[in-house]
Amino acid sequence: MIKKILVPLDGSKVAQKAAKYAVDLAKQTGATLTLLSIIDRRFIIEQAVSASASPTHLKELVEDYLKQSADAATDAIVNLCKLKRIKYKTVIRKGHPVEEIVGEAIRSKNDLIIMGSHGKSAFKATILGSVTYGVLHKEMKTPVLIVRR
Repeated sequence: MIKKILVPLDGSKVAQKAAKYAVDLAKQTGATLTLLSIIDRRFIIEQAVSASASPTHLKELVEDYLKQSADAATDAIVNLCKLKRIKYKTVIRKGHPVEEIVGEAIRSKNDLIIMGSHGKSAFKATILGSVTYGVLHKEMKTPVLIVRR
């Protein structure tokens, strides 16, 4: 029985497609969703984002900008969960995406991970995205459902 579904989000179209699939599945099964955004530590530097590039139009640290981007990636899915009356929680972690997805799956005792086949990584030409590939090849008991573009 599926009671808890983990949905990693990175703002990509395929991640949003996977999340919508997860919302539909949660509606059918009564499952709770965990919407996970990860701030990749490799991109955190002590520099500021220019005011014109920032959603707030203020000069801000890159880490703050990445957190705002993570929040924005979940907004549409949160609204969909509310509309369809799906129980959910949002989680933002800092670290390596593969390790954080696997760690959250274990911590939250999820029954299923639903994620997109490709995200916003630099390896778009590969058959599977590098994060998706990494999660699939970790030794864990949680099944992974991959949603294609």
